[in-house]
Amino acid sequence: MTKNIIALALVIISLVSCKNKDNDGKNLHLTGNIKGLSQGKLYIQQVQDSTLKILDSIIIKGDSKFDTYLNIESPEMLYLFLDRGQTNSIDNNLPFFAEPGEMKIETTLNSFFADAKITGSKNQVLYDEFKQMMAKFNDKNMGLVEKELENYKSKNKNSMDSISTEANKLTRKKYLYIANFATVHADKEIAPFLALSEIADINVRYLDSIDAKMNPEVAKSKYGKMLKSYIKERKVIEKK
Repeated sequence: MTKNIIALALVIISLVSCKNKDNDGKNLHLTGNIKGLSQGKLYIQQVQDSTLKILDSIIIKGDSKFDTYLNIESPEMLYLFLDRGQTNSIDNNLPFFAEPGEMKIETTLNSFFADAKITGSKNQVLYDEFKQMMAKFNDKNMGLVEKELENYKSKNKNSMDSISTEANKLTRKKYLYIANFATVHADKEIAPFLALSEIADINVRYLDSIDAKMNPEVAKSKYGKMLKSYIKERKVIEKK
């Protein structure tokens, strides 16, 4: 009986030890499920020096669920890449705004990008809201492109000039929306991320406004420090 208890205790200690080893120094626990995927490989990627670097790779064999631990400096955009053995496309690569803690990604093999449901990140909630609005801007822009093609065929210069003016107004409206969205949500890391990735060429005073609104935690984050550095460089260049 005593031997059995000792053996059980050793097994438990071994399991705990293995779990701690997997989680050693990691601040993000990411789980997920890709329904319909029975075999393949997943890569979790991070942008480093303008290129995507692999943080972790996960082999899927029989079970569509996955479980991994990662370490990130602060909340940032990561990418879950599905290796289908085909040419890379938007439906193979899923961006998600990672945060320390517990996160979950649920999607399907057939609609890897479109069906994705990502939970456990406040920045991701805001990013989803942002994408919905951007989809509306993109739809309006596509409508203008179609009009432009039609008028190009008919060589209606006046109408083409009008469409060009309308397109410029739409672009300005989109930039102002993004700047306002980032300023309103400057207590989250998505603010400096959007400033750098979406409106880096906007008038620097808007970037200054976002920077001024960031709280100390966001200012010290990866994107917060990058935004401050970028604004400083912009001002030096524009003074010349």
